[in-house]
Amino acid sequence: MTAVPASAYNAAGEVLVNRLLRAFGKTTLLTWDMLRFAFRRPFEGLALLEQMFRLGVRSLPLVGLTAVFTGAVMALQVSYTLAAYGARLYVGSFVSVAIVKELGPVLTAVMIAARVGAGITAELGSMAVTEQIDALRALGASPVKKLVVPRMLALIIMLPLLTILADSLGVLGGLYIAVAEIGQSSEYYWSKVREFLTIGDVVSGTGKTLFFAYFIGIIACFNGLEVRGGATGVGRATTNTVVAASIAIFISNFFLAKLFLFLQTSFGGGLW
Repeated sequence: MTAVPASAYNAAGEVLVNRLLRAFGKTTLLTWDMLRFAFRRPFEGLALLEQMFRLGVRSLPLVGLTAVFTGAVMALQVSYTLAAYGARLYVGSFVSVAIVKELGPVLTAVMIAARVGAGITAELGSMAVTEQIDALRALGASPVKKLVVPRMLALIIMLPLLTILADSLGVLGGLYIAVAEIGQSSEYYWSKVREFLTIGDVVSGTGKTLFFAYFIGIIACFNGLEVRGGATGVGRATTNTVVAASIAIFISNFFLAKLFLFLQTSFGGGLW
């Protein structure tokens, strides 16, 4: 078998690094442009409301179903694990904390990345390959203000709200299993939820989604605006958006979890 020369690995690594640096630089510039135009008149109020409905309200069934069954299956699995230690009564505690701090925010963000992120990339990509974005520039309008800002703001507003809904439905899914399968009373389930779940848990879980929304939006818009190569390019960019946004969510979740745990341990009591 012929060995691959070291120069081939070096060339491949150089291409990868260059692409990553180029993408990082362009997304940074896109973020800066988005921040500049977000506070510049005239405000795109109607476009923002339309995107909030399309990106948020229309995602309710997907987010709701995911949350309910996630809470239910987690309660089912946890109950059997805790039964071996005689701690089955703490199902509500485990389910509520896990859903609110981790599963609710992360799964909601991944669902939105798959549905909304892919949709944004496909929409902007189709506009790019049909030269509609070039037409906007020719008319003196900014594609960032007209197209990127409303979608980014809609994601940043709606994802935390969707996460709060998902958290609530996930805990309710756990309640159903606790009552129907384990035989707990709903009052006892809620007492354990209140005993272990803190406002700090809600703040940390919901706060992470602001960062998730940014990653989903900026990756989706960047890939959409950069589409080349017709329908094939649109399909490739859509796939890249879902993959890149999901990876960004999982990686950032680790560091954000460490950050919020540090804040909770450093500033104990009060809100936390």
